[in-house]
Amino acid sequence: MAGAKRVILITGAASGIGAATARRMAQPGVAIVLHTRRNQDLAESVAAEVRATGAEAAVMLGDLAEPATAKYLVRETISRFGALDVVVSNAGFADRTALLDLTDDAYARSTDAIEWAFFRLAREAAPHLRLRRHGRIVAVSSFVAHVHRPDVTSFPASAAAKAAVEALVKSLALALAPDNVTVNAVVPGFIRKDAGAHAAMDRAKLAKQMESVPLARQGLPDEVAAAIAFLASAEAGYITGQCLHVNGGLAM
Repeated sequence: MAGAKRVILITGAASGIGAATARRMAQPGVAIVLHTRRNQDLAESVAAEVRATGAEAAVMLGDLAEPATAKYLVRETISRFGALDVVVSNAGFADRTALLDLTDDAYARSTDAIEWAFFRLAREAAPHLRLRRHGRIVAVSSFVAHVHRPDVTSFPASAAAKAAVEALVKSLALALAPDNVTVNAVVPGFIRKDAGAHAAMDRAKLAKQMESVPLARQGLPDEVAAAIAFLASAEAGYITGQCLHVNGGLAM
C-alpha cells in the first residue's frame, strides 16, 4: 500500500479530543473526514488546519443517535476518497443525572449516541476496513465506566454506554482479526475542555476531583490524541482488543 492515500474518519471532530486527533494525524498523503453533529463552523476551522499540513479534509454533519447517520458517513467517505482505513469513534456526551432519576428516554439518549452509534459505525465501516487489510478502529471510552467511588462524580448513563463500547471493542477485535483489522479503545480521565466548550461540572468541583488524580492535573486533548494516533499506526499492528487508559494515574 506504499504511497496510497490513508483515509481517516473521526467523529466528534469539531473540538476537544476529536479535533486534536485530526491535527495530530494530518500530513501529506492523508485524507481526514471530520464529523460533527452541528458545529460546522468549528469543524471547518479544524479542516483548514488539516489542509495546511498538506492533508485533504472534508466536513460532514449528522446526529449519530439517528440510525442512518453512520451509513451516511461511511458512504460519503468512500464516495469522496475511495477508501477507509481508520475510524475514530469519539462523538458522545456526558450525562450526570443520578441513576434513579434517569427516565427511559434520558437513558436511551446515552445508549443511542454512544453505544449504538459506535456499533453502527463499526458495522458500516467493517467491509471497507477489511478490504484495506490494515484497518484500524479506535473508540474513545471514558474513566466513568471504571471509576465508581463517592469521591469521584458519577455519570451512570454515560458509564453504562461507555462500558458497552468497551465490550464491543473486544468482540469486534475478535471478529475482524482474520482480516488484519485491529480494534482498540482509549479511556481518557479528566481531560481539559477547549475554551468556551460546555463542561459537565463547574470549576470548583473539577478542582476537587483532581485530588483523586496522582498527576494532580487534567489531561490535554493532545495527550489522548497521541494514544489514538499510536493505536491507529502501523506500529500498533499487534495490539487489538485493548483499552488504553490515559488518566494521570486515576485509580480504578
